[in-house]
Amino acid sequence: MAPNPLVEAFTNLVNRIRGLNYIDEATLKEVLREIQRILLRADVSADVVLSITKTIEERFRQEKPPQGITSKEFLLYLLYQELVKALGGEEAPNVNIGKRPYKLMLIGVEGSGKTTSAAKLARFYIKRNLRVGLIETDTYRPGAYHQLKQLAERVNALFYGEEDSKDPPIAILRHGLEYMQRNRVDLVIIDTAGRHRNEEELLKEAKAIYDEAKPDEVMLVIDATVGRQAAAQTEAFMKYVPINSVFLTKMDSTAKAGGALTSVIKSGGARIKFIGVGEDIDEIEVFDANKYVSRLLGMGDLEALVEKIRAIEEESKIMEEIEEGKINLLTIKKQIDSIMKLGPPLVRSWSYYQVVCCQCSIGL
Repeated sequence: MAPNPLVEAFTNLVNRIRGLNYIDEATLKEVLREIQRILLRADVSADVVLSITKTIEERFRQEKPPQGITSKEFLLYLLYQELVKALGGEEAPNVNIGKRPYKLMLIGVEGSGKTTSAAKLARFYIKRNLRVGLIETDTYRPGAYHQLKQLAERVNALFYGEEDSKDPPIAILRHGLEYMQRNRVDLVIIDTAGRHRNEEELLKEAKAIYDEAKPDEVMLVIDATVGRQAAAQTEAFMKYVPINSVFLTKMDSTAKAGGALTSVIKSGGARIKFIGVGEDIDEIEVFDANKYVSRLLGMGDLEALVEKIRAIEEESKIMEEIEEGKINLLTIKKQIDSIMKLGPPLVRSWSYYQVVCCQCSIGL
């Protein structure tokens, strides 16, 4: 498999920053310009690129690196934080299925990978011990019925479709839902025909399927290679049906992944929930901005740096609480958890005696 050009570019940048002896004004400007070039090549919009680099620059100038952290390590940490923020923040999406049966409707333009994504989702939830059923309502694309039927058999999901049916998609859907109910399925995934965002009649049909199915979730499937056009797709579909989540396909090889991700997030109203990281049925991941940025930057031991800085920041907050007399059992627990992340035993030992002395001084 060819390397992802976006990962390659950021990995080279991280290695370059690590090799710096010091960061002066000219070096900082040069690094920020390289970040801008990488993001623009990834089809990230100019306003998002400028926002990211401006925030990194301001924070680097105004904030003092935590004790024991060099300026180049701090710059890497700021890059990591601002990329995570631009990609939706640190909180991972909730992929648990609450009610039974749960109805998930997939929509998207033709060629976005809906049918394969339907099978990937089925596989994902079957591995979590759910009984999953797939319904094919696409009566337009030749082979849609056979493709989903074969994929359903491969992942051991129930399947309903009507080969060469003259019935409209709404009727097929109705029959499929009845079949899934009889078989006590936990999760019903409804695959629909591919629609172009300018095909009004097909978009109206999607609305009719939505009204009939009354799905608990509508997931828009988008090919990440479209880059910034992902926002236009999201907004077009949202005029007809509410979009609750997004599945981005082909994230493993495209240079435009950054543009697709930031465009969907910026368009609002839909959370990126899953990404496709390969063609195989198991190559699906819950989208986690932390993990994605870690992979993007070729983190390796940089992950340890992020954890170390977070531990130092947490330690500082806890010490402030102790000095202000705001101490309880939870504070002590947080202190113990924090000092255990700080590294060598000598450091942990010093922190331990420090907190004990503080506790004694306030009469605990």
